[in-house]
Amino acid sequence: MDLADQAVVGRDAMAGEGLALLEALVGTPSLSGEEGPAAALLARWLAAHGCQAEVDGAGNAVGWLDGGLAPGGGPQRTLILLGHIDTVGGQMPVEVREGQLYGRGAVDAKGPLSAFATALATAGARPGWRIVVVGAVEEEAATSKGARHILATHPRPDLAVIGEPSGWQRITLGYKGRLLADATVRQAMAHRSGGTATACELAVDFWNRAVAALAELNEGRERAWDQVLASLRAFSSGDDGLQESAQLRLGFRLPPDIGPGALEEVLRAAAGDVALSFSGAEVAYRADKNTPLARAFLSAVRAEAGQPAFLLKTGTSDMNVVGPIWRCPILAYGPGDSRLDHTPEEHLDLAEWERSVAVLARVLRGLPAMAV
Repeated sequence: MDLADQAVVGRDAMAGEGLALLEALVGTPSLSGEEGPAAALLARWLAAHGCQAEVDGAGNAVGWLDGGLAPGGGPQRTLILLGHIDTVGGQMPVEVREGQLYGRGAVDAKGPLSAFATALATAGARPGWRIVVVGAVEEEAATSKGARHILATHPRPDLAVIGEPSGWQRITLGYKGRLLADATVRQAMAHRSGGTATACELAVDFWNRAVAALAELNEGRERAWDQVLASLRAFSSGDDGLQESAQLRLGFRLPPDIGPGALEEVLRAAAGDVALSFSGAEVAYRADKNTPLARAFLSAVRAEAGQPAFLLKTGTSDMNVVGPIWRCPILAYGPGDSRLDHTPEEHLDLAEWERSVAVLARVLRGLPAMAV
């Protein structure tokens, strides 16, 4: 067997081990706040494949390879591959059918995270670089506890990749901002024949006023990326015989030119006597596409016979948290169809997962020659 054949066999063997990691991670429930077993599993896998690894103080799984100083004694640089290991609720049977892995988290985002780990194990240490894989906790909880811990405990990297589904040929450059709002109406009980609006009706009236205000705000904005997108996430009501109440949980996705504070003002103006509280505020973030990192991904996708394209996402990710602080070349990448996120049909094409690993490994192997 010549060296080329040996390389193919080694790559295929590592892909098999990575696929086993993917299936094991998907098979290990890890709701936000309950990621311990999955984080320990990933840390053990990384340690078994040559990395230094740990579960850090926030509960993140962290593994790294240190390639030492650059040839000629130049400074060592750092790449952080930041994925998240938590999922939303709704466990489902984990199974492979016709080349598709079904299970909660297969797409969002254990597929991308396991691809990061497998690509690092495949490429190995790179001279002049420290490469870090992070399986972060509580991304889905809108707290991003894991990413914020990495911000506090790791120096600013030279490059960063966020692990989110983009499809193996596509590269995500930006995510919209976010604001969550809880609206509450409380009032004394009144007889239904008296003509007094109920708490539920007043809550609905507020929602309609908010929607009308956003329609005015969005006028002339044709792309979803440029609009404020609103969703009514929950509606509950009740009474104790003396007082009645209604509660709305609202979610908003924000364009780059409208921050959480500006939207709060719009909602308060529409609120009237409705009590509002806010959480989950994140500003939109859009990365530059003309960077050495983006060019490396474009080249790697083409080398794997793909046709690369850039994306802007209407959701949020940990890019919103770390991007404005790190201010380094950054993008999001990973296998999977994001339209399946959080759905009962969440599944990942395993052949696509392997192609994404090949792309990532090419990018990692090219790091020593990259001008950053």
